[in-house]
Amino acid sequence: MAVYREPISKKCKSLGISPAVLGYTQKKETRRKFGAGSSRRKISEYGLQMKEKQKMKFIYGVLEKQFYRYYEMAMKDDGVTGENLITLLETRLDNVVYRMNMAVTRREARQLVGHGHFTVNGKRVDVPSYRVKAGDVIALHEKSKKSPKFEQIAELTHGRTGPAWLDVNREGRSATVVRKPLREELDYEIQENLVIELYSK
Repeated sequence: MAVYREPISKKCKSLGISPAVLGYTQKKETRRKFGAGSSRRKISEYGLQMKEKQKMKFIYGVLEKQFYRYYEMAMKDDGVTGENLITLLETRLDNVVYRMNMAVTRREARQLVGHGHFTVNGKRVDVPSYRVKAGDVIALHEKSKKSPKFEQIAELTHGRTGPAWLDVNREGRSATVVRKPLREELDYEIQENLVIELYSK
């Protein structure tokens, strides 16, 4: 996963996204509006394209080499390239663990997957970039259910809901992938077409 040494809130502000998108919370008294229009300086077309790319990479914690590989895969898949790219990122195992509220942030989800806490269709998978597909069942490993860590996560994520493309069983600590995620179901704003244009040059 990409390592960002800049404070999360500062990085989010520069990219025009809310820390909540990453799973981080803000205190009400310090809450500020995060949006793409927060900067008064006019940004060039190339600057806008770079910003959207950096935003996607930052949200999913993916480095440039791997992100470009996703772009190439998205180009080869049927359908709209930008939407394909979003699907590839959303169906990463670490993102699915985050979406099913078994981790507070994607960064934490990546660590938990890497430590072998989750199974896919009954088999332990410790590769965060593993791609899930419709019909797959992702679950917390039986031995990990006894860990107080996941009790703490359950408390911190209480009230969160999973996306419609996941059938989440909070009591069973598992989720079934019902279908592929749709672009309109994202909880953040992105102009993925700018990313595609950038790589298409």
